[in-house]
Amino acid sequence: MQRVTISIDDSLAREFDDLVRSRGYQSRSEAFRDLVREAITQRRIQVDPTSSCVANLSYVFNHRERMLAKRLLSMQHEHHDLVAASLRVHLDHDHCIESIVLRGSVEKVAAFADEVQAERGVSFGSLNLISVQAHDHHSSGKHPHHHHHDAHAHLSPSLTR
Repeated sequence: MQRVTISIDDSLAREFDDLVRSRGYQSRSEAFRDLVREAITQRRIQVDPTSSCVANLSYVFNHRERMLAKRLLSMQHEHHDLVAASLRVHLDHDHCIESIVLRGSVEKVAAFADEVQAERGVSFGSLNLISVQAHDHHSSGKHPHHHHHDAHAHLSPSLTR
C-alpha cells in the first residue's frame, strides 16, 4: 500500500470529515479510497463502453398500465443474456418497484436500462453500474482448486477494497 499526502483547505476538510462520519468510515483513508475507486470506475465506464459491468436497474411502475407488466417481463426474456435476477415488490394497489441485476457490456446494459425506463408507466428509474473484469480462473489463493469454466467467466470488481 502506498501513502499519498494531499492538502485541502479547512472548509473542504470539515465537509469531508462530515462525510466520513455520516457514512460510517473508520478513517479518512477508507473514504478517500472509495472516492478514488468510484472516480476510476466511472471513468473506465465512460472511456470504454464495451467494458464489462454488473449493474442494478431499479424503477417504479404502474402495474395497472395496460400490458406494462407483460411488456417488462418480455423485455427481460428478450435480454436473458443480460438479466441475472429480478425482484418485484408491490408498493400499493397501483405501483410496484422492480430491481433487476444485470451483467454484460456497459453499452448493452445501458441500452436495456434506457429501453425499460422509456416504457409508458415506468418512473423513478435508476441504474447503478459497477465496472468488472471477466476472467475464467481464480486469481487469489483463497480458492485452493484452480478450474476453468466452459460456459461462463467470473466477474470481479476492477478495483479491490
